[in-house]
Amino acid sequence: MKKVVLAYSGGLDTSYCLKYLKNEKGYEVHTVLINTGGFDDAELKAIEDRAYELGSAKHANLTILDKYYDKAIKYLIYGNVLKNNTYPLSVSAERVFQAIEAIKYAKSVGATAIAHGSTGAGNDQIRFDLIFQTIAPEIEIITPIRDLKLSRQEEVDYLAKNGVHYSWEKAQYSINKGLWGTSVGGKETLTSGQPLPSEAYPSQLQKTGEEKVTLEFKKGELVAVNGVADKPSNNIVVLEKLANAYAIGRDIHVGDTIIGIKGRVGFEAAAPLIIIKAHHLLEKHTLGKWQQYWKEQLGNWYGMLFHEGQFLDPVMRNIETFLEDTQKTVNGTVTVSLKPYHFSLDGIESANDLMNTGFGQYGEMNNAWTSDDAKGFIKILGNAQNIFSSVNNETYD
Repeated sequence: MKKVVLAYSGGLDTSYCLKYLKNEKGYEVHTVLINTGGFDDAELKAIEDRAYELGSAKHANLTILDKYYDKAIKYLIYGNVLKNNTYPLSVSAERVFQAIEAIKYAKSVGATAIAHGSTGAGNDQIRFDLIFQTIAPEIEIITPIRDLKLSRQEEVDYLAKNGVHYSWEKAQYSINKGLWGTSVGGKETLTSGQPLPSEAYPSQLQKTGEEKVTLEFKKGELVAVNGVADKPSNNIVVLEKLANAYAIGRDIHVGDTIIGIKGRVGFEAAAPLIIIKAHHLLEKHTLGKWQQYWKEQLGNWYGMLFHEGQFLDPVMRNIETFLEDTQKTVNGTVTVSLKPYHFSLDGIESANDLMNTGFGQYGEMNNAWTSDDAKGFIKILGNAQNIFSSVNNETYD
C-alpha cells in the first residue's frame, strides 16, 4: 500500500485530509504533528488519540521548541522583526519549521508522498511546498483541499458523512498557537472593516492595575525574567503567561500575501511584542547609529524572506551572521509595565549604555569639546549644501 505522511494539527483541514487520503485515495496515512509550542502534553495525547480514531496508521508528535528558538526566533528578536511594523511572524516562521521537520520525518519512514491541509489562496501552501520540494524533490506533494477547492462547510459535511462530527461554530475560527504567538482567523478577518470579537482571542483579561516586569538580555537573548534565569524559550513562556493575564498583544495584521492578494489576520502575541520592543529599546542605548540603520534594513529583508518561505536561501544564513555579530554589546535589563490590553517600556540599565559617558548630556552640557569646536564642525558640515545653494542661486521661497 502507498504510504503518505500528513502534516497533522488535529484541526478541521488536516482531519479532512486524513479521512480523504485513506478512504478515497487508498493511502496508508502516517500523521505527524510538529509542536512549536502550541500544545501541552494532554493536548498532544488527545490529538494522537484523535488521529488514530480517524484512521492514522502511525502517529508521531515531535516537539522542537529549542530548535525553533535557536534557528528562528532568536534571529527574529535580533532583527526586531515585525511585518509591516505590526506582526511578529507568529505563524509564518512556525510553518517553515513544521515543514522542515515534517519532510524529514517523511523521508525517515520511507513515504512516497507528503500531504498538508493548506488551501490554494493563502501563504502556507507556498511555505510547505517550497520546503518540501527543496529537501525531498523525489517525494510527491498532495494537497486535497487546495486541489478540490473545498469550503469549510464542505469539509464539515464530508466528515459528518464519514461519522466524524466537527463543530461548525468551532470551524468558523482558525486558531494556530505557538511559542511565538497565536493567529486568529475568522469571518471578520475576511472583511476590511470588522474587528474580531474579544471572545475570539485565546486570552481574556484577568488582571487590572499595573505590574512591573524586568527583562534581562545578554548578547541580545532574553536570559531572565524578574531576576529568575532560565533558557530563552522558557523565559518566553513565563513572560507570555504574565502578560496574557492583562490580555496584551492583540492586533490585526494586514499585508500582501505571497500570491499577491491582500490578507488580514488577527493575532495575540504578548511575549513576542514585549520582547521585540524591549530588545529594540536596549539596542537604542547600546548600538551605534549605523549599526541600528543596517540592522533595520537587513532585519526587514530577513523577515520578508522568512515570511515568504525563503528560509533555505543561503542569504538567510549571511544575514543571521550579521545580526548575531551586532548583539555583542546588547546587554542589560529593561523594565516593562504591564497594564490591561497594553504595556509601556520604562527604561533600561546596562553597562554598555552609550548614554553613560563623560562626553556630554544631550541638550545640556558638553564636556569634550569647546564652543569654537562646535562652530567649526557645523560650518564644515554645511559646506555641501552651501555650495549647492550658491552655485544654483537657490532662493528657498
